[in-house]
Amino acid sequence: MQEKQHVIHSHVQNTIHHSASPNGLQEALSYAVSAGGKRLRPILMLSTFEAFSDDIKKALTPAVALELIHTYSLIHDDLPAMDNDDMRRGKPTIHKKFDESTAILVGDGLLTLAFQLITESSELGAEEKIYIIHQLSKASGINGMIAGQFLDLRAEGEPLSEEKLNYIHQKKTGELIRAAIKIGSYLGGATPPQIEALNDYGHYLGLVFQIQDDILDIQGDETELGKPIGSDVDQNKTTYPSLLGMDQAIHLRNHYMALAEEKYEKAGINQDILKDFINLFGKRTY
Repeated sequence: MQEKQHVIHSHVQNTIHHSASPNGLQEALSYAVSAGGKRLRPILMLSTFEAFSDDIKKALTPAVALELIHTYSLIHDDLPAMDNDDMRRGKPTIHKKFDESTAILVGDGLLTLAFQLITESSELGAEEKIYIIHQLSKASGINGMIAGQFLDLRAEGEPLSEEKLNYIHQKKTGELIRAAIKIGSYLGGATPPQIEALNDYGHYLGLVFQIQDDILDIQGDETELGKPIGSDVDQNKTTYPSLLGMDQAIHLRNHYMALAEEKYEKAGINQDILKDFINLFGKRTY
C-alpha cells in the first residue's frame, strides 16, 4: 500500500508540475496536492485493477484523476461557506494559506484537469475513456458527491433518521469510493457479476469509512488527525454516534465491515489488499 501511495503521489505531483499554470496558481496547486493525504481512493482503484490484470499503466491516469477530484472536493468543503475548516492534514487549508478566491479556482482547476487527463491518455481506448468519465462525473456530480454535500449542509441542526443519514453519506463519501472500485474492476477485465459484487463491497466500505470518521470526530487525536475534533458537534450535525450512541455506532460499523467482506468473497477474487481495506477504513485512527 505504501508503494502504491508513493506511485500515486509522484504522478499527481508530476501532473501539476507540468500543468504550465500561472506562477501564483501553480504555487497553490502544488500546495494542494503536496499537503499529504493517504491516497486511499486511487490505491483502492489500482488494487481492484490488479485483482484482474498486471498491467497497472492503464489504471494510473484514472487513479490520478480520481485523486484530483477528491482533493478538489476537500478544498471546497473547507471553505467558509461550507464546513469552514482552517486545518487540513495538519496544515492550513487553501483559503487560509492563500485566499478564498484562490481556493475556489484551485478546486475548479483540479476538477477539470482530471477529465482532461483521461481524454489525453494514450493507455486508454475510446470506450474506456467514456466509461471512466461517466463513472467519475456521476459519482462527483449532482447525483453523487455534490448531492451529498448539499444535503449534509441543509441537514445541520435538523434531526435525521438512520436511513437519511446513510443516504447522505452514500452520496457524499461513498460514490467516489464505489467509482474507484468499478473503474478498477472494469479496466482490469472483471465480469459483470464481479463488478456488481465489488460495487456492493464499495457501498459498505463507504459507510464503514463515514461511521469511523464520525467516531474519530469524537474520540480521535487532533495531532494524529491533522484537524480539530468536535467540528460536527460545533456545527450541530447529526452523526452516527449522536443518532445511535457510540456503542451502537461501533456495532453498526462492524456490521457493515462484515457485509463488505461478504461482498468481497462473492466476487470470487484473490486480492488480500481489498480485505485489508475493510480493516483500514474501519479501524483507522486518522
